[in-house]
Amino acid sequence: MAEGGIEGTPERGGLRAALGGLTTRGRSFLAAGVAAAVCSYLLGQADLLRVGLLLAALPLVCVLVLHRTRYRVAGSRTLSPARVPAAAESRVRLRMENISRLPTGVLMLQDRVPYVLGPRPRFVLDRVEAGGRREVSYRVRSDLRGRYPLGPLQLRLSDPFGMCELTRSFSASDTLTVVPRTEPLPAVRLAGEAAGYGDGLQRSLALAGDDDIIPRDYRHGDDRRRIHWRSTARRGELMVRREEQPQKTRCTVLLDTRELAHPGGGPDSAFEWAVTAAASTAVHLLERGFSVRLLTDTGTSVPGPDGHGGFAGGAASADAAGLLLDTLAVVEHSEQEGLSAAYDVLRGGSEGLLVAFFGDLDDEQAAVAGQMRRRTGAAIAFVLDGDAWTRGPGGIRFSTGQVPVAERLRLLRRAGWTALPVTPGGSLPDLWRVAADRAGTMSERAADVGGETGEGSAAVAGGRT
Repeated sequence: MAEGGIEGTPERGGLRAALGGLTTRGRSFLAAGVAAAVCSYLLGQADLLRVGLLLAALPLVCVLVLHRTRYRVAGSRTLSPARVPAAAESRVRLRMENISRLPTGVLMLQDRVPYVLGPRPRFVLDRVEAGGRREVSYRVRSDLRGRYPLGPLQLRLSDPFGMCELTRSFSASDTLTVVPRTEPLPAVRLAGEAAGYGDGLQRSLALAGDDDIIPRDYRHGDDRRRIHWRSTARRGELMVRREEQPQKTRCTVLLDTRELAHPGGGPDSAFEWAVTAAASTAVHLLERGFSVRLLTDTGTSVPGPDGHGGFAGGAASADAAGLLLDTLAVVEHSEQEGLSAAYDVLRGGSEGLLVAFFGDLDDEQAAVAGQMRRRTGAAIAFVLDGDAWTRGPGGIRFSTGQVPVAERLRLLRRAGWTALPVTPGGSLPDLWRVAADRAGTMSERAADVGGETGEGSAAVAGGRT
């Protein structure tokens, strides 16, 4: 909510500003009065002079009265909600209160909004009694994500004859955040998933303190129920067993924002599809308890470069999802030519699940993407089919030079990715289900090979499709 107050008392030099507020009607009356006065002088008509003085005096008196009128009006603005998905509406409520002892005249209220949110709302408020309140509301809607300022609120004062209008502005403003739309994804099991539920539950040891890597000596105050009797019998002294704690699986959502890799623009462009898909994926994984990090081709890690830099899932997933969506609301194209910066970030640590949304890839960038797979437990890639996205109605091609996406998919699959093409109108939930099925098949094949050769981990890292 934004609140602000304004007084109609003119500032220094306000009389000149008041004269500048003459309306077309007021200027016409003033011009007619001056013309009548000049004609009366030339023609020697005294009656015409009186008419001219009356015509000229009326707008000037209105300016003086409006200039000296001291309105004290307080206003507030409320957004409900302040964060909305693209193409959704938000209601804006404006509240005006006359805090002076005198009633106001006719007021016109106008709020400044960006063009993309629609026309500027205008409201006419009749006489507001002393201490009275008025409330009005309007709706805003945008198909384009982003952050849009609302305000400052403007109050236009006018006299009863419509000769003069003065505008006063509040100082406060608000920001409407339009985030990408998110689609619910099916709760399928992903390869390498172990996020605190199901058979894939992973557990880790505490790094320090009461729980060490091996059973330790009994210490005063330890719970006797934790005594490890087998180790105690072998060592001849009391030993305390270690405790296991659940560990959340890490996931990195990689968003390729390179301008040269995403043809077209607008709400239905390939880039907006990728942003929406990245938002849907991140929110879905947060809800399932993953620790999610958002990474772009520029190497920027959200929310920060410290540690894993991920949003915590689980109980705090709603707040984390809001912060992540706020970040995606303002993500723009980058001028990067390659994915090397993102690769440098990924190779700095061991990742869990990697979900990437790539634009067009040439040979060099496909090779870089293939190297990213080496540091992850499982990797899923959605690659935009640039040739399909640049075709218009009837299959007309607007641009040439796109490399066939099938070749890029083969390169990624050879590197161990579960790679799928994305065409215009592609359904992310359907693609997500297919990706999970293929990733699961890849893991089963790798496990079979590992069971026969005794090198299961190596087979998983170098799995083929």
